[in-house]
Amino acid sequence: MSEGQGKPASEGTKTSSRTRKALKKMRLEADHCIVIEPKSIRIAIGGTTVGNFMEWFDFGVYGYLAITMRTVFTEGMDEQMGLLVTLLGFAVSFLVRPFGGMVLGPLGDKIGRQKVLFFTMATMATATALIGVLPTAAQIGLWVIIPLYLLKMIQGFSTGGEYAGATTYVSEFAPDKSRGFWASWLDVGSYLGFAAGAGTVAVTTVIATSVAGENAMVDGGWRIPFLIAIPLGAVAIWFRLKIPETPSFEATVAEGLDVKVKDDKYARHGLIGVIRHFWKEILIGIAIVAGSQTVGYALTSFMPTYLEETVKVSNVQAAVATIPVLVVMSICLPLIGRLSDKMGRKFVFLVASGSTIVLMVPAFAVMQIGEMWAVVVALFMVALPAGFYIACLASTLPALFPTASRYGAMGLTFNIGVSMFGGTTPLFSQALIDLTGNSFMPAFYIMFFSIIAFVAVLLMKESAHKPLLGSFPTVGSREEAVELVRTQDDNPDLDPDTMPIPVVKV
Repeated sequence: MSEGQGKPASEGTKTSSRTRKALKKMRLEADHCIVIEPKSIRIAIGGTTVGNFMEWFDFGVYGYLAITMRTVFTEGMDEQMGLLVTLLGFAVSFLVRPFGGMVLGPLGDKIGRQKVLFFTMATMATATALIGVLPTAAQIGLWVIIPLYLLKMIQGFSTGGEYAGATTYVSEFAPDKSRGFWASWLDVGSYLGFAAGAGTVAVTTVIATSVAGENAMVDGGWRIPFLIAIPLGAVAIWFRLKIPETPSFEATVAEGLDVKVKDDKYARHGLIGVIRHFWKEILIGIAIVAGSQTVGYALTSFMPTYLEETVKVSNVQAAVATIPVLVVMSICLPLIGRLSDKMGRKFVFLVASGSTIVLMVPAFAVMQIGEMWAVVVALFMVALPAGFYIACLASTLPALFPTASRYGAMGLTFNIGVSMFGGTTPLFSQALIDLTGNSFMPAFYIMFFSIIAFVAVLLMKESAHKPLLGSFPTVGSREEAVELVRTQDDNPDLDPDTMPIPVVKV
């Protein structure tokens, strides 16, 4: 890796018009480009993906144990109310995610991505394991809901910095031409983690009930999937210790652009500065997150409850139907990511939002046939638009913001979108069914946010092939850097004004 040389403009002063002209005349040089070797990319992707695997493992466990946990934690309460209280435990973790993003995001811009990602991983794993040792409502009454919610809030706070940091990290480590492909692997870990959580619940249920009877899961078997987070978390933490800091962050610090410069949007800003400079990008990002996460969390965290309560299949059958769908979708994510590198992020997102609008009602209609083949077909119909959405998130959202403020801006944007609209999808979907008696309400809920996302994508700037804002071009070899410099005058994807090229006083 090579970084640009030279001193930044004087801190705290506005760039004069003469200096701006000098900046525009300056040329991109090969030594400015950040060269990332394939081995470094694989280490970075692997070390980051394990965190998302761990995060979504917990989602899978909690989602597929929702009906069981209703009995464990709300015994004596009305069944429908108990289910909503259990699902609120899932939603409450998302309500604190924006606070985690607001604290951990700016901290990641200040001290580095790697340090904060280590903290989020350790906190998530600990909180998940502690849920597995909580007392039950039969032991201490409904007061047990309080420690359950507190642990879910701790999880939510740490995950508020997890996905924002992981997407920032991966996008900064990936070459510009293949960012969609490499960044998509992050969500491969997410959905394989969810499938692993669902599979763990299914295997535990089968073994426990065959050994100890039908009530085995309620009697204590539910604890096992949560406690498995201990060895999984230890492995994930070890991987996090091995990942280096991102070259884009190090280059930005070396150029001095981590210093707060009041009128420079490419400098590091706090929460207020991020909102002032990037409110349009934040709104576009929130709309895209809302569209993608409503269909994503419907597929994962809400489907276990919907299949058991409305379609009337067991949690084991629901897991058996869901796991292959998630595995196939995960395998396809890098292919869709590579498609976005060729066709553009906007094209893929428009396919995602459009297919969501078209397929949701038919998918829920097929699902209600109740046969296993129908459930599998319906889940694939939901997974198709979800895959197109999810494959591009990690490469698109970080590209909306410059390097110096990217983690903080991502922490705000993603977590507001996922907290208000994504993580609450199971709760609102079930509440809408209870309120109206219409089992298609989740489909209408999902479609509404995809319509909003469709409009937001049309307003979004294309970022495929382009360097990240506030960063030098990232390439896969020295030869590619030389060729990029040679052809820079004819390359529409290069804009020196968005790069930290040193300014020479004139």
